[in-house]
Formats: sequence, C-alpha cells, structure tokens
Amino acid sequence: MAFLTTLPLWLSGALLVGVATLLGMAAPGLVRRRVASERLRNNNEVAGFMFATIGVLYAVLLAFAVIIVWEKFSNAENAAAQEAGAAATLYRLSNGIGGDPGAALRDSLTRYVRAAITEDWPAMERSGASHTVTRALDTTYAALLTFTPGDGRGTALLAEALHQLDVLTEARRTRLVLASGAVPGVLWFVLFGGAVLTIGFTLFFGTENLRVQVIMTGILAFLIFSGLHVIVAIDHPFAGTVKVQPEALSVVLEEFGTKAAP
Repeated sequence: MAFLTTLPLWLSGALLVGVATLLGMAAPGLVRRRVASERLRNNNEVAGFMFATIGVLYAVLLAFAVIIVWEKFSNAENAAAQEAGAAATLYRLSNGIGGDPGAALRDSLTRYVRAAITEDWPAMERSGASHTVTRALDTTYAALLTFTPGDGRGTALLAEALHQLDVLTEARRTRLVLASGAVPGVLWFVLFGGAVLTIGFTLFFGTENLRVQVIMTGILAFLIFSGLHVIVAIDHPFAGTVKVQPEALSVVLEEFGTKAAP
C-alpha cells in the first residue's frame, strides 16, 4: 500500500474511500436484479446473527490495526524529538571540552544534524537510510573519543556525553526501523479481504425499500474504508502527506548558531 501513502491525502481518500463506497452502494442494486427481494428477506433473521458476529470481529481487527499504526506514528515523533534533544544536550556538553576535541565534536555534530535533515528524511520516504548520515555519526563518535579527561570532572563529562550520543544513536535507529511501516503484508490482506467480505455479507439481506439498503450499505462501506484510509495514511510515518517532519532537528540546528551555518 506504499503507492497510496505517497499520493495526496485527498486523492488517496477519493480512490480508497470514494470508489469503495460507490461500489458498495451499487452492489445491492445489481444483486436485486438477479435475486428477488422476497428470497433475500428469508435470510434476514439468520443472517442478522451471523452478520453481528462478523461485524464485531472485523471491528476489533480494524480498531487494533488503527491503534497499532497510531502508536508507531507517535513513537516516530518521539524518536525524532528525542534525537533532537540528545543532539542539543551533547552540543552544550561539548562546550566543556576544550581544545581541538571540543571543536571537532561540535563541527561533526553540526554536520550530522544537517545531514539527517537533508539526507535521512528523503531516504526514509523510500524506507531507506542515508550512508552519509551514518558516516557523520561515526565521525561524531570518533571526535568525542579523542577527548582524554584529566580529572573527575572531565571523566563525568565524557560519560554523560557518551550517554547522550548513545541516546541519539538509538533514536535514529528507531526512526529508521519505523520508516518501513508498521503493517505487514499479510495483515493488509486480512484487512482489505475482511472489508470486502463484511460489506458483501450485507447483500444477503433484503429490504422492501432498496434505496434504504443502498444508503445503509454505503454508510458501512464509508466507515470501514475511512478506517483503512487512516491506516494507509500513517502507516509510513516519514512518507506521504501525513508524516513526521524534521522540525525538532531544524530548531536544534538553528540553536547551534553561526557554527551550524554551511
């Protein structure tokens, strides 16, 4: 479903929700042309109990999928904010490291943050990662490890700087993992297959007023595929119209001041 994610939100909604709703509304009329309403009304009592069970099962599955992708999207936002916070803290800690090690750490950290914005985010839209950012991170580690503390204060400073760099690394790894999407292919099959079966089950019912049945089927199709549209829109948190932006890192880069200027 990656191709739907990359489309504008209105277009993916029109294709997924609009088309599915129109097809769902057209289906009762097509069935009624071949099967008399009296024959369908004979199924209403038994089919009603079965449809209630099917509807509950699919509703639970759909709600579970929406909750999962929303949690993953929130985790992606938190990872980006955590990465920015660790970068800002590490930059401030570097002011306590004098000489060349401190300057090298600030320069390498600035290059890393800039590369993450310009290289990693476009790569994550394709569910990938930038090797340039990885090399910038390696350079940041190398710059920090050139610092040799000479007293207890320096030792504590190095320990905290390494901790913040580890937090930054873990946050980047988290967002790279989440960029590939939260819903596996087999679950997409179950979600869309279940939607078709759930809406198709309504065709076993018969009402005296065909227009009412068409409207009811259309409402059901609209609700189900609206839920699927939400899942499609936020499944890849760094791609599409609804995505996590590198705003937190951009703010940190601005805070670095003139040293962060290209």
